[in-house]
Amino acid sequence: MTVVTPPRPAEPAFSRPDLARAALRGRGDGDGSVQVHADSAFKIEGAKVFAVYGKGGIGKSTTSSNLSVAFSKLGRRVLQIGCDPKHDSTFTLTKRLIPTVIDVLESVQFHAEELRPEDFVVEGYNGVLCVEAGGPPAGTGCGGYVVGQTVKLLKEHHLLEETDVVIFDVLGDVVCGGFAAPLLHADRGLIVAANDFDSIFAMNRIVAAIAAKAKNYGVRLGGVIANRSAGIDQIERYNAATGLKTLAHFPDLDIIRRSRLKKTTLFEMEASPELERVQHEYLRLAASLWAGTDPIEAGPLKDREIFDLLGFD
Repeated sequence: MTVVTPPRPAEPAFSRPDLARAALRGRGDGDGSVQVHADSAFKIEGAKVFAVYGKGGIGKSTTSSNLSVAFSKLGRRVLQIGCDPKHDSTFTLTKRLIPTVIDVLESVQFHAEELRPEDFVVEGYNGVLCVEAGGPPAGTGCGGYVVGQTVKLLKEHHLLEETDVVIFDVLGDVVCGGFAAPLLHADRGLIVAANDFDSIFAMNRIVAAIAAKAKNYGVRLGGVIANRSAGIDQIERYNAATGLKTLAHFPDLDIIRRSRLKKTTLFEMEASPELERVQHEYLRLAASLWAGTDPIEAGPLKDREIFDLLGFD
């Protein structure tokens, strides 16, 4: 009797050792990573590019939007790119939730050549151009693909040629290469953190991610923006241990919370001495970043070291 051996199921590409070894022989992205590299044809040139990271809910979108306005108040042409499936990064600038790049691509069956700039770019307060990259459906795809498609569209429509500043507002903690994709385009990685353990723990991971990307890309660590905090003693303790530095400090003020509820930037709120101090700090931060910040060579801590440093047993 002839024994018929069933065909062996094909191995998924990511598990085949020959492909993995071939990928590792190429230009490494960090330590041992086999991630896809940024396409040099879609490199952002000419503009200063900042990627804003931080723990989820820490106020990255509020910080990014007001920083965008501050740059625009200094006469810079600004583009803000929201990189979160919630697509709410720019709503204080536009007063609404604008369509995402993924939404508009899906509407034309991903035939990007059918899109016009006005399909995915909206002008917000004081001329800030706003784009929401969006994200893949939950549990599918990768945020890195979405960021790549967004930059590709912007380049193809020549929307980056007249831009002075690009700000990527990136969701939550860095847990995979997809969330780190904006770092492939950025000059400086900025971290928003409060003066508490959870924020600093997330910040430590972001420091590690930026250090990994800096090995093969132009991004460098710019510093931390302290937010929603009366004091910054815990942040400064972390800075002293790692070499990080604080760029700006925004206290936990009710006027900042109310600006978000009113769907408006801080530069449009009713004037008050308290508000003027916050506006001045944003303008000072924007001017400092535009003038250029020295790259920071900070070394992330081990998890246990953060617990010990901040007084946890």
